[in-house]
Amino acid sequence: MTEFWLISAPGDKTCQQTWDKMMAATTRTNNLSTNHKFSIPDLKVGTLDVLVGLSDELAKLDSFVESVVKKVAQYMADVLEDSRDKVQENLLANGVDLITYITRFQWDMAKYPIKQSLKNISEIISKQVTQIDNDLKTRASAYNNLKGNLQNLERKNAGSLLTRSLADIVKKEDFVLDSEYLITLLVVVPKTAYPDWQKAYETLAEMVVPRSSNLLFEDNDSGLFSVTLFRKAIDDFKHKAREQKFTVREFQYNEEEMKADKEEMTRLSTDKKKQFGPLVRWLKVNFSEAFIAWIHIKALRVFVESVLRYGLPVNFQAMLLQPSKKTMKKLREVLNDLYKHLDSSAAAIIDSAMDIPGLNLSQQEYYPYVYYKIDCNLLDFKV
Repeated sequence: MTEFWLISAPGDKTCQQTWDKMMAATTRTNNLSTNHKFSIPDLKVGTLDVLVGLSDELAKLDSFVESVVKKVAQYMADVLEDSRDKVQENLLANGVDLITYITRFQWDMAKYPIKQSLKNISEIISKQVTQIDNDLKTRASAYNNLKGNLQNLERKNAGSLLTRSLADIVKKEDFVLDSEYLITLLVVVPKTAYPDWQKAYETLAEMVVPRSSNLLFEDNDSGLFSVTLFRKAIDDFKHKAREQKFTVREFQYNEEEMKADKEEMTRLSTDKKKQFGPLVRWLKVNFSEAFIAWIHIKALRVFVESVLRYGLPVNFQAMLLQPSKKTMKKLREVLNDLYKHLDSSAAAIIDSAMDIPGLNLSQQEYYPYVYYKIDCNLLDFKV
């Protein structure tokens, strides 16, 4: 399970007692979750008005930063293309996997100095993650353009003989060039119609050069034949060929153009390889930065909400629970029993919701204790 519940409850005589009670209720007899203390430093409280306003701002910031974390993770998966199984090992926070980072969370005093006000800390995070989001848009746009142009060229050189580029198939010696009277056409013929072509091509128009047709290339369905005729017979030949289900490709042999196409393909391919390494490094670094910022926001939210609910002086224990899929419902019931005395109205809502089928409270997810969910599964696909 990659889902964690970050909760807090007021300190009893000591915060250790709060922790021991929760451990006894959730692990001693029934093993409902794996639990860790979640360390939040002594932050500056400020005024009640500021805390109330900050509570709403942090909720929005939480959603925004989570979306950026997911965007960076998803783009990492897109960039790694064929190595999607390697995505998870690149999604690290401070050099460790995400679960280790969360379960051993330590506030980063250097990045987010606790002498600053809570509002200032949230603004530092907001600016930092907005910058990551903007940089991601710029870098992704440049890399996607490059990748798109390369894919378009690759697509031109693949697919059916009716549509694909013929530049890498034909050679100079396949054509009569620089002739005032003669021209070589390229015709796509279905494999099943080879005998018909051989019988008919010399008579599709007047002035077709006898025995001038050669098979130049085949794919699964068709063959590409050359045929030489007089220029004045082109229209007549094309018309008759179409009637017989032979397709004349519009193609002029131009060595410089073909060379330029090949060079463009090489250039794009080289540019993509050059950008790939630095881009993956940037994504790794900034995924880590964004994820770390996100968990600090969760810590800020627990702090603000705990002070608003449990009052001053600051006295609460933050705890990180990792439930298993099977135990979630039972764990929720045990926590509600343990903490219902903290907020009787919330407990009443929860009790009535359990009695009324179809009433879904998950939208607001309000409980008698402070609760925030952290889900480390950040990708749309399972790696």
